[in-house]
Amino acid sequence: MDALKDIDKPYAEAERIAPLVRRVLARNPSPFTYTGTQTYIVGDGADVAVIDPGPAEDEHIAAILSAVGKARIAAICCTHTHRDHSPAAAPLQALTGAPVVGCAALTLEDDGPRADAAFDPDYRPDRVLQDGETIGGDGWTLEAVVTPGHTSNHVCFALPETGAMFTGDHVMGWSTSVVSPPDGDMTDYLASLQKLYEREQDSVYFPAHGPAVEKPRQLVRGMIGHRRQRERQILKQIEAGHGTVAAMVPQMYKGVDKRLWPAAGRSVLAHLLDLERRSLVTRHDDDWSLALTEQ
Repeated sequence: MDALKDIDKPYAEAERIAPLVRRVLARNPSPFTYTGTQTYIVGDGADVAVIDPGPAEDEHIAAILSAVGKARIAAICCTHTHRDHSPAAAPLQALTGAPVVGCAALTLEDDGPRADAAFDPDYRPDRVLQDGETIGGDGWTLEAVVTPGHTSNHVCFALPETGAMFTGDHVMGWSTSVVSPPDGDMTDYLASLQKLYEREQDSVYFPAHGPAVEKPRQLVRGMIGHRRQRERQILKQIEAGHGTVAAMVPQMYKGVDKRLWPAAGRSVLAHLLDLERRSLVTRHDDDWSLALTEQ
């Protein structure tokens, strides 16, 4: 899908994209951030919330402040602490005094090739929101919807006044989310997808990267199906004698740019760990086999 054709790229400008919602796009495009990180400003009254302030780039921070204007920033909300999402929280707080709320702090050295940004070691929340907790301002409310999987500290934010959901990296319309162990967890990720699917009140998703998702439950259902299909592929690969991640990836991702294969391998590993928890596969060092079933 050439999704780049589906979205404009007016960097450092605030765009009205929905009732109560404006978007400011950071100039950090990449194969893994799409056109860049989308920072959302929620509210049109005396105070607003800023969701996923993005990278700590002067141009982007200035654009956020320009969009906010004379309104007070009541909360700087972060979905998770990858470096394309949360680093601007600290300088934005220093300039405005706004509290940083949302996900918990998390710094982790991953042991494999990454397909997304590393963690932000400087993130310091003033308040960590638990599932179902809310914050509010002039004409708006944000509800925390805890969605671990992409990272263990990932949180989405629902805007009940309009039916919008800000999904961070958990659900994106242009790409599936990276799930990279040890912090990324496929079991949690699938459970979080199911959790969102069961929320019938959400009518549109605004992800941190890529276009809005206007049929969210349909997309989530498809994402769950895609992951189950990957499971079946992995089991067939093992059955065919391809017992290592290195052997599986070239078979499973033949049409994918080889530069992305290391990241694809992390996703395969996440699936294998989930299958192991469910007693469907076993491993010896880096070699995986189908679990023996009792007759």
